Amino acid sequence: MSKLRAAARSGRGLQQGAGEGRKSPRRCRKNVSSHKGMLPPVSAQQSAYHLFSHPAEIEAFRKNLLAWYDKCKRDLPWRKLAASESDANRRAYAVWVSEIMLQQTQVATVIDYYNRWMQKWPTLQALAKASLEEVNELWAGLGYYSRGKRLQEAAQKVVSELAGQMPATAEELQRLLPGVGRYTAGAIASISYGQATGVVDGNVIRVLCRVRCIGADSSSPAVADRLWDLANALVDPARPGDFNQAMMELGATVCTPRAPLCMECPVKQHCKARCRVEKELEFASRRLLGKAASSCSQAPDIEECAATGSCSLCLPASEPWDSSLGVANFPRRAAKKQPRAERTATCVLERRGPRGQPEYLIVQRPSSGLLAGLWEFPSLALGPGLKEKQQREALLAHVQAWAGEAVARGRLRHVGEVSHVFSHIHQTYVVYSLLLGRDPEMASGWRDEMLERPAFRWVTQAEFQKSAVSTAMKKVWKVCERQNCEGRGSGQGCKRKRGADPSRAGQRKVEADGSLPPRQLSLDAFLKAPAGE
Repeated sequence: MSKLRAAARSGRGLQQGAGEGRKSPRRCRKNVSSHKGMLPPVSAQQSAYHLFSHPAEIEAFRKNLLAWYDKCKRDLPWRKLAASESDANRRAYAVWVSEIMLQQTQVATVIDYYNRWMQKWPTLQALAKASLEEVNELWAGLGYYSRGKRLQEAAQKVVSELAGQMPATAEELQRLLPGVGRYTAGAIASISYGQATGVVDGNVIRVLCRVRCIGADSSSPAVADRLWDLANALVDPARPGDFNQAMMELGATVCTPRAPLCMECPVKQHCKARCRVEKELEFASRRLLGKAASSCSQAPDIEECAATGSCSLCLPASEPWDSSLGVANFPRRAAKKQPRAERTATCVLERRGPRGQPEYLIVQRPSSGLLAGLWEFPSLALGPGLKEKQQREALLAHVQAWAGEAVARGRLRHVGEVSHVFSHIHQTYVVYSLLLGRDPEMASGWRDEMLERPAFRWVTQAEFQKSAVSTAMKKVWKVCERQNCEGRGSGQGCKRKRGADPSRAGQRKVEADGSLPPRQLSLDAFLKAPAGE
């Protein structure tokens, strides 16, 4: 057995700093640069195979990755601000906003939101003065709405309790700012203040798991701690912000979840997952050529881990290697819990405004919980097993409780159903519409004081679109608008087909001389010989 394997079995390996005591994984280190290229000792359940074996390999990894990043990085607005802003406090704010928006959201979606946000609130002080309603309105459609609320709360804290100065280390950022976790703190500290601390997000997890063949559940505490150790050991102390962004960029554009572009990877020579794939292909080709019996009598040691069968970082035996996936065997995650199914009845309540234009009632949700503080049409959660008649009666009673007797005279019309999947809920909205004030008697009996309360308001279509409403409510609006178009012809917001006017269906266009144009003949009439021939 080689010295490497013997060392790996003893848990020491060739990593640097084997005698250093391991710091608590839950605490951010103020100065990771003093630990450059160093890792705490592996435990008895983890093989050193999954670490970087020598400082020279770490240096090569950094050099290759940063050279690629300098050449291939995407042109993103927050990167421009981070590079051009000389004020570290404003630079940290700009990075912070981007990192919060990018959580669970694609870059392409974030760009427009980020530009609008920074234009409206270019500084922490400007955001601290904003209302939660304004924040929710700008955030509407971005999802995970509590992020915007926590961002504003943290900005207010910085202004009121920290004299407007952002914390400058990852440890302080995480400790002092609500909504800032370990990853966000590391990103702000490294990009804005040059602190040599690593970051671990979904993209970095994927890169590290493939580069070091870590096949265990990456969400488990032990594996997550090891990934943070690796990130802190790899980060370039001279360019920590660029290095961390390069790792995330690599995972987002090259080392993707499916169909990774391995041939374009700048660190492919350091990737043990790629090495494993190549060895499997080589062994398969030898077998096809009939060489397995002589020159390759047994399968190569593809796992390459001296602690195979007992290493907690390897692929579990219950999830064997899938040759069709290649490097995409890594990382492995625990199966996600399926979202629970819920049903909600929603009523689009419409009236005629003072100028005769349609207005719609929207209600503000509670300040905590799902979609906190956003506006929606009056809605009621439905219990299981309710039939359509029971749904209708329950919703009508709910709306009537807010609107008074006038609602009881209206006509509650079923429009359709809308599905929307939140992170943990598969929500189905059963959509109804109710038009008030169809006749003079009803209109005269309607009183605004029944509904004009702090958590309610009437809005026009344009005001609804600008309000802080969720994507789900916009779906409800669309299905109701489509139904209205079909039922009422050229109603507001209807899309006409080929210039047709639905309100004039059946009418024929009059020619300039006042005559009617000839009707188009049917096929039978066209083929029939004219009378008199």
